[in-house]
Amino acid sequence: MKPIRVANFNRHFSRRAGGAESYAVSLVEGLASRCLADGSPEFDVHVWSQTLAHSNPNVTYHKVPGPLTHPRWINQLLFAAYTWWKTKSGFDIIHSHENTWHGHVQTVQVRPIRFHLLEGRAGWRLWLRWARIATSPRLAFYVWLEGARMKALPARVHVAGSQLLKNQMLVAYPHLDANIPIILPGVGAPNMALNKAAALVQLGLPVNVTVDTPLILFVGNDYARKGLPALLASLALVQGNQDVASRAHLLVVGNAAQIPKFQLMAAEHGIAESVHFVGPQSDMSLVYRAASMMVHPTLEDGFAMVVLEAMSYGLPIVVSSQRYCGISQFLQHGEGALVLDDPHDEAAIAAAISRVLGEPALRKTLSDAGLRFAAQYSWDAVVDAYVRIYSDVLGSAIPPTTLLNPPST
Repeated sequence: MKPIRVANFNRHFSRRAGGAESYAVSLVEGLASRCLADGSPEFDVHVWSQTLAHSNPNVTYHKVPGPLTHPRWINQLLFAAYTWWKTKSGFDIIHSHENTWHGHVQTVQVRPIRFHLLEGRAGWRLWLRWARIATSPRLAFYVWLEGARMKALPARVHVAGSQLLKNQMLVAYPHLDANIPIILPGVGAPNMALNKAAALVQLGLPVNVTVDTPLILFVGNDYARKGLPALLASLALVQGNQDVASRAHLLVVGNAAQIPKFQLMAAEHGIAESVHFVGPQSDMSLVYRAASMMVHPTLEDGFAMVVLEAMSYGLPIVVSSQRYCGISQFLQHGEGALVLDDPHDEAAIAAAISRVLGEPALRKTLSDAGLRFAAQYSWDAVVDAYVRIYSDVLGSAIPPTTLLNPPST
């Protein structure tokens, strides 16, 4: 039997790009490793991306041109058109993690644009928002393209990355089948052989950050959307009640381009020497082993894979409630994590941090609960779920190529 040919679309195919991108990378690796009983590959996996920072001998990579990275909506249009043209034939499954009009499987990892723009508006406010969309080429394009992506087709499956995202998809697109499958991320085996002292050195942290230094972890590429401004203000409050020798430090992982702005913000709070920006990391085991706890006061997160990964390393977690973060649906406050009702509340974040740092019994409770929680998730289970979806698509009476025509305007 010939392997099933799968085309995977990600504009940025790299673990450094964020949780949604890392999800896609792990899925591709899992598919590429699958073999039939005779040892032959089950899948022939192809990746189409503008930014490729990954290497696997069992994966074929295709570089998508990016002549115009800005404006972003033009780049998104070019990406969608190019991948449509190049995969019109020859593939059994088209799997898109991007806003594209083509794709048998559409995995949604971020809040729908239509939900973001229209939810909660009615009457004249709703008409005003539609007028804004109609007069903005950028917004009109995004709404149109997402509408094409969310179109219900006989051999198309929409997958939500969390219950929170599923709920938002159904509000924005009520025509979708209410049985949208939810496939949560998996987690790999933690690198516990790496010790904390070695991790601190490899991250290049100052010598005054030792294994005894309380080190708070923050991870995010969009620092503002993930709640770093409130966390910086909270750290200043926490340090105000600590001795100089035992003051907590903050490790910030993510988008290097945003570092100067937030370094200035840390300086304004008087905590610049305690905040360490290390940029994006290919090997996240370093930051998980270096940290004492994770604080994720996100304002918007479909699931928050970084929280799950941090739990697998036994880190106590402070995280936004399920209104803002999908993973919190499964976490009981005070048991699985300390859950923030309002991630804007700097005093509440500071109080949660102080509790974790000051209460050893609570730290152990959160750490043990996190380890048990993370142990329930695996990438093998994620791959199995997608293989079942691929099988359903291939068994459909509608030929796959029926889905590959661009939408009518």
